[in-house]
Amino acid sequence: MLKLVLPKGSLEKQTLKLFKEADLEVRKEFRGYTPKINDPRISEVKILRPQEIPKFVEEGYFDLGIAGYDCVVEAAADVELVADLPYSKVSEEPVKMVIAVSENSPIERPEDIPPGSKVTTEFPKCTERYFQRLGIPVKVYYSYGATEAKVPDIMDVVVDLTETGETLRKNRLKIIGLIMESTTKLIANKDSWNNSEKRRAIEEIKTLLLGVIDARGRVLLSMNVPEEKLDEVVSALPAMKKPTVSRLYHANYYEVVTVVNKSEVNILIPALKARGAEDILEIPISKIVK
Repeated sequence: MLKLVLPKGSLEKQTLKLFKEADLEVRKEFRGYTPKINDPRISEVKILRPQEIPKFVEEGYFDLGIAGYDCVVEAAADVELVADLPYSKVSEEPVKMVIAVSENSPIERPEDIPPGSKVTTEFPKCTERYFQRLGIPVKVYYSYGATEAKVPDIMDVVVDLTETGETLRKNRLKIIGLIMESTTKLIANKDSWNNSEKRRAIEEIKTLLLGVIDARGRVLLSMNVPEEKLDEVVSALPAMKKPTVSRLYHANYYEVVTVVNKSEVNILIPALKARGAEDILEIPISKIVK
């Protein structure tokens, strides 16, 4: 039913991991560009360069795709933004399209970039639009790679994506401005989105993917609590809504179950034990479907 396109390159590993955890595992042949997903809703899968994906989805070659918002904006693609999938190649934080200059440059903000400056970037259209809004005429050069290495010997300014800024700093560059923040998006062809059958399938795939995203970094805690300690234990629990509390059979004990952030568990478990919780279980979660 749905033709799906996924990104090759830096996002590929995390995208394939996401689909596997969503029970939509992408099975690839050696050096194959036409992998398979064993799901009746997906008839075809391609893995292509992320820069190409938004336009291919817009023009109907694919019903559904994964692409960075930066690529959607660069391509000026008229697609449906179905869902935000907050993951990137190393973290769940948005990537940033930034402006940087040599660390020795006196320039401290984009407005101070001299007219006629040479700008290197893999995002020429976004860059041109940005400097047009500033009213600064610059010369924009498309970069085929090693973008940071061209400043200051060949170029004056770089516009690039960064997650942490570490690569820019290693190349002795300083960030002076932000053009946009970008996250990974689930995008759809507008005709496909307006087709009721395809839209239902797209929504179901969206539910599976977001279920995995929402579950990341969370665990299920289950514990037994004496009746007289119940209020004290429950008051210490952070919960998505309210913890589930069930009385144990023929006992003055309750089972308490809740979802918490994994990052809190090392502090939370000893605190719960000190308040009277017993038999505490920490259980991984694969999906949370809201």
